[in-house]
Amino acid sequence: MTPTELQVRQSVAEPQVDLDSTERVDRITVIRPAPRRPHLDVPELWHYRELLGRFVWRDVTVRYKQTFLGIAWALLVPIFSALVYTVVFGKFANFPAGSVPYPALVLSGLLVMQYFTSSLSGGSTSLVANMPLVTKVYFPRVLLPLSAAIVPAVDFLLGLLVLIPLAIYYHTGPDGPEVVLGPLFLALAFVTALGVGLLLSTLNVRYRDVPHMLPAFLPILPLVSGVPYAVQEIPEKWQWILAVNPMTAVIAGWRWSVLGGAPPNWTQAAIGAAVGVAIFLGGLAVFRSSEPRFADTI
Repeated sequence: MTPTELQVRQSVAEPQVDLDSTERVDRITVIRPAPRRPHLDVPELWHYRELLGRFVWRDVTVRYKQTFLGIAWALLVPIFSALVYTVVFGKFANFPAGSVPYPALVLSGLLVMQYFTSSLSGGSTSLVANMPLVTKVYFPRVLLPLSAAIVPAVDFLLGLLVLIPLAIYYHTGPDGPEVVLGPLFLALAFVTALGVGLLLSTLNVRYRDVPHMLPAFLPILPLVSGVPYAVQEIPEKWQWILAVNPMTAVIAGWRWSVLGGAPPNWTQAAIGAAVGVAIFLGGLAVFRSSEPRFADTI
């Protein structure tokens, strides 16, 4: 076959594309290996926002499916926990509470801490629990730890239905515009929880004993985060040690913004915020570097 004949055959076999056609492709998806540097592809996450909503809704419904009290557990758990803390740490141990009534102090800290611990528990198993999706379907894998960090926010919002009446009962609340800073402290808790969730979910793909390790660590976390006491009332040297824990800054700032307690030490809060951002970037870096091997390892 001559080159001329080959060129003719190719021109006949390959249809010509009319560039003036009114038909167009709305979105072209090109799947490439994900870069291993720590980054979030925001446009891609936005494109898959409906899938993220599906994950969140699925986990919320599964959490209370076939339960006797249903979503009422989101109210009963912080109430029972606050009662135990009030009796053990408030009455017997006489932990310092500052100017805030002890039940309100404890409940405000418990709501934030329960959000954080639930995020860690859900994030650590988010990849393994969705193994069929990870191995067979393409989607941004970061959606799974992200949804695990969003789901406990539903319980947190419901817990506010208990905290607000309690604060009204004790006549405690913010004295000024500091209430607008409350979401910033909650954002720090979200960023820290997401960073730890990314790290733990990556480790759990390779080492399945990660979920078994968490129950030994999580009960200690409230004690080193200032849940049963006011951080500003303990010796200063211990305040600086606890400042390395981002949740200490979150709880102290949250109490100040919603209950009118003592303002946090801003230098210590800055240290906690810096550690929280570092945890997020470190968890994201580990997640991205291991992401190409998830389907093979899991």
